[in-house]
Amino acid sequence: MNTIFDAIRSGNLETVESFLKKDNTLVNTKDQRGSTPLLLSTYYGFLDIAKLIIGYGANVNEQDASGNTALMGVCFKGHYEIAELLISNGADVDIKSYNDATALIFAATFGQKEIIKLLIANGADITIKDNTGHTAEMHARNQGIDFSELLNETE
Repeated sequence: MNTIFDAIRSGNLETVESFLKKDNTLVNTKDQRGSTPLLLSTYYGFLDIAKLIIGYGANVNEQDASGNTALMGVCFKGHYEIAELLISNGADVDIKSYNDATALIFAATFGQKEIIKLLIANGADITIKDNTGHTAEMHARNQGIDFSELLNETE
């Protein structure tokens, strides 16, 4: 493995840890796409690696070159447990990407009902609109999801 990013892509927890032990500043470095180790590990669904990286002090709200956060990535990939981990470690549920989408908008766009409920339960603002003028509810409706039903389930 040449880089910490290679180790993450291969899901190699021990190698990721050895990189961080040698140089803990790697925790918030960025690859050519602007992804941090946390963003990459959560995107691939590696819960154990994400926990390790957070333990080394990763910025859970860091944004990649498109303005996406780790929480946004798990919202379109559907990694519920990682979404919980990020939120419990201070992830801001209302950060906007460069197209003004939030984690809630991503979850709704990709039909992730359980993550939608998790985000709402953790205070996500349902009134935010992306750069097309659509709210999470509008995106959910396009996926055949009854957003009001999800809201009722979180109350």
